Amino acid sequence: MFSPHAPRAALAASAAVLALLLTGCSQPGDGKAGAGADPDAGKEPAIGAVPALLESRSLVFPLAPYTPDSRQLGLLDEAQDVLIDQCMQRYGFRYQQRRKADAKVKQDENRRYGISDPAEAAASGYVNPQFGQTTKPPQPSLGPNEKLVLHGLEVDPSLKVPMSQEEAEKSDVATTVVSGQKVPAGGCLRESALKLFAPTQDTVDGMIAQSHGLEAYGRAQKDSRVVAATKAWSECLGRHGYDFTDPTGMPPGITEATLSSPQAVTMATQDVACKKETNLIGIWYTVEVAYQQRAIERNAETLDLAKKQLDARMKLAATLLSGG
Repeated sequence: MFSPHAPRAALAASAAVLALLLTGCSQPGDGKAGAGADPDAGKEPAIGAVPALLESRSLVFPLAPYTPDSRQLGLLDEAQDVLIDQCMQRYGFRYQQRRKADAKVKQDENRRYGISDPAEAAASGYVNPQFGQTTKPPQPSLGPNEKLVLHGLEVDPSLKVPMSQEEAEKSDVATTVVSGQKVPAGGCLRESALKLFAPTQDTVDGMIAQSHGLEAYGRAQKDSRVVAATKAWSECLGRHGYDFTDPTGMPPGITEATLSSPQAVTMATQDVACKKETNLIGIWYTVEVAYQQRAIERNAETLDLAKKQLDARMKLAATLLSGG
């Protein structure tokens, strides 16, 4: 479903991580984070003073240090492609579709709580400028062996394939042979992902911080203070003739084809004005920060380890990209 307001936390997963997940591998964690009943369930955190905020583009969140930013995600994508190419070369092939990190691409919090930039609303309505960024073109046609090396065998999902590179180097599960050499389970795509994102069995799930972030976002959205602010925003819009109850949903009467229509521009402008009048952004942000802080306090050990492993991952990426 299309949403012009998807929060960055939901968008930040790199293609490398997704490739790992899509090949049937979930990254290993310690199994403790989030386990058991939540002792804070039903309790709303204290928030203190609420600042007056409107534009959300530059908001900073407590979980940010534990999560790769858009620049780092681009570098990790590029580094994974280096690893794919290195693997393919073992069998006499090259990986042709290499990505290059774009330093100009920057995802921000612009639509985390719906449109909030008055100038953007007045210029283009509900169009999200972050959408439409260039994507990787299709992979060229591959020969049978080249495809087998890249993707590996089609594997029975009931097989327990290695979940880390450390395990993969000791396992023959779901492997095959090309040109006299063993092709790992999942081929070079999966090997590259394991080397970068799950090198050892004690690797913390690289998505753990994003998972906590998404949970905090969802809890904040249902928090009584955010619910009240959202209701006030909706009532403000109602006074101007709009029946709109979800700041992050598709605006009523607007379609993908009319996101920048005069009707959309008028509505988006009023939408932002009502957010300013009710301080919806300030309240929602403050509440979400409180939920993120709670998550950090409850999962400090795991998140600290995840941060150390992210730093090590970025150092490996830098080495790969420098030709080391």
